[in-house]
Amino acid sequence: MRRISTIILQGVILLIGLAVLGFMLWEPQIEGRNAHATNFEIYFGDPFLAYAYLASIPFFVALYRAFELVGYAGRNEAFSPAAVKASKTIKYCAISLIGFVLGGAVFIMIQESDDRAGGVFMVVLIMFGSIVVASASALFERVLRSAAELKSENDLTV
Repeated sequence: MRRISTIILQGVILLIGLAVLGFMLWEPQIEGRNAHATNFEIYFGDPFLAYAYLASIPFFVALYRAFELVGYAGRNEAFSPAAVKASKTIKYCAISLIGFVLGGAVFIMIQESDDRAGGVFMVVLIMFGSIVVASASALFERVLRSAAELKSENDLTV
């Protein structure tokens, strides 16, 4: 992989992470029920917001590992055990994100709200994306593992 392509992909991953972090910090302040609340009331009085921040940890871990995976590809180490491990971590993070989103859906259904449909739609969108990422990462992990095994066998016979 060319060095400039690696830098661009890593930059895109970094921008995605910064945009999501910025949105997570900015959105609770403009939410309708928090219009006249203090920062303490916004960030420490809402259990769903605390749950959302806890659920975001696997997302950011997966982004970090994707950043590393692109770096491995840029250094021609894409078929290394470290790349396989990074892909496996991304898969597990996507699966755990699916679990967190399902927990959030239960939380939304339990609460009395007039706008459950919007929350459920967001759950469906996030779950679809997480399922796609988990499936692609599992496939990528399998391909990387077999290529790494072939490479190690070839290194031993040479």
